[in-house]
Amino acid sequence: MMEEYTFSSAQETALPQGLKVAPVKMDEEGLLPESLDEVLSNWDESARGARKPFVLYTIPTGQNPTGATQQAERRKAVYKVAQKHDVYIVEDEPYYFLQMQPYAGADGEPVPPPANHEEFIKSLIPSYLSLDTDGRVLRLESFSKVLAPGSRVGWAVGSEQIIERFTRTCETSSQNPSGISQLVLYKLLEEQWGHAGYLDWLINLLQSFPESFIPHDQGTDKKQHWIEIDWRKHPGLSSGKTREEIEEEVFQAAVNNGVLISRGSWFKAQGASEEKLFFRATFAAASSDAIAEAISRFGTTLRQEFGLN
Repeated sequence: MMEEYTFSSAQETALPQGLKVAPVKMDEEGLLPESLDEVLSNWDESARGARKPFVLYTIPTGQNPTGATQQAERRKAVYKVAQKHDVYIVEDEPYYFLQMQPYAGADGEPVPPPANHEEFIKSLIPSYLSLDTDGRVLRLESFSKVLAPGSRVGWAVGSEQIIERFTRTCETSSQNPSGISQLVLYKLLEEQWGHAGYLDWLINLLQSFPESFIPHDQGTDKKQHWIEIDWRKHPGLSSGKTREEIEEEVFQAAVNNGVLISRGSWFKAQGASEEKLFFRATFAAASSDAIAEAISRFGTTLRQEFGLN
């Protein structure tokens, strides 16, 4: 099972291995425990052509592509559903340490960042691993989103039995991360920074990320912007164009206007609803000025496509 919109590479890795995906609905806070329970409680093996799911893959923090973050109570509720149906949870958390302070509004006083290591650690939303009492969680983490995107180094935390199987699988697939990356990270984290230095770095990211990438009048705790388009108002609908064709047309028009924005269909889980149309933008790969220009060009694209000029 996956969120109805999810990290495309995770799904594309699963499907060639014969794994079937069951989508779970979301809201602004991410995965809905009620939807998860409904999927599992009403599972019909003969109708679905597959046995009842027993693994949940989720991105709880800064979910890709929606940017949603599951709060503590939401995670507890999802974990209870997993216990009820004996489901194993794979929590993919590359963005976990990028939990920004709550947005106080354009006129509000900004919430100060954590002042020290203890405050920083306490401010983090509890992970599924920290809630786990049954050994039903495998946690995946990465340096790519917080330290060096090109490092291609991550780690997994779980029960001894699962990690042993995980290691054997890696030995016959991805093998080891780059030796150069491992050496650089070891020198930095072990010999230069230590734990204290790494925590200092993470706190600094929280202080610099919003200032560098988020317009001061549009605060957010998301790493992506998930933009819904009312495709039923597109002029092409009257001539019989489908949602997929309209999405393609808007995407190509945006490219022609010099802005590259991801199509929502790239992230749609197998079997998810076809009712809505989304595009995804990220603020982590460009300057504030470039982002403002890109959004302006995308706005121009939408006005052209929907005949609003």
